[in-house]
Amino acid sequence: MTTRRHMLLGTAASAAALCAATFHRRATAATESFEISYTDAQWRARLSPQQYAVLRQEATEPPGSSPLNKEHRPGTFSCAGCSLPLFASSTKFESGTGWPSFWKPLDNAVATRKDRSYGMVRIEAHCRRCGGHLGHVFEDGPPPTGLRYCMNGLALAFAPKPA
Repeated sequence: MTTRRHMLLGTAASAAALCAATFHRRATAATESFEISYTDAQWRARLSPQQYAVLRQEATEPPGSSPLNKEHRPGTFSCAGCSLPLFASSTKFESGTGWPSFWKPLDNAVATRKDRSYGMVRIEAHCRRCGGHLGHVFEDGPPPTGLRYCMNGLALAFAPKPA
């Protein structure tokens, strides 16, 4: 028979497991070294509070909130943290997810690691130069790669191609 005590203990154990997974992921990210690195205070000064939450704390912006969803001009999407070019606009596609999506990053721009947060395994994408969290990679994208780089618009800056 399930009692209130059993339910509370089960809930507490699940919460502890999720916290441990998140701590492990952040600890792993913190041990990596990147070409560009700033103190926490310097990152906070360089980024808006929303950008800081996404790039440095691995938050996710609400779906459909990014103006970059509607960006269709030729150009380049770069890291909002360090300005490294990440994606050519020619690889952007409409995924219907509410976040800017790309089927391929530029060479040597995006790095990945396993993300075991929230009780699932995903592939987290981050800027290879500053380590900023960009989003996740899924295997449900269009040809030719079959990948969907589902990125937070707050992690990106767009520069249109000069005329």
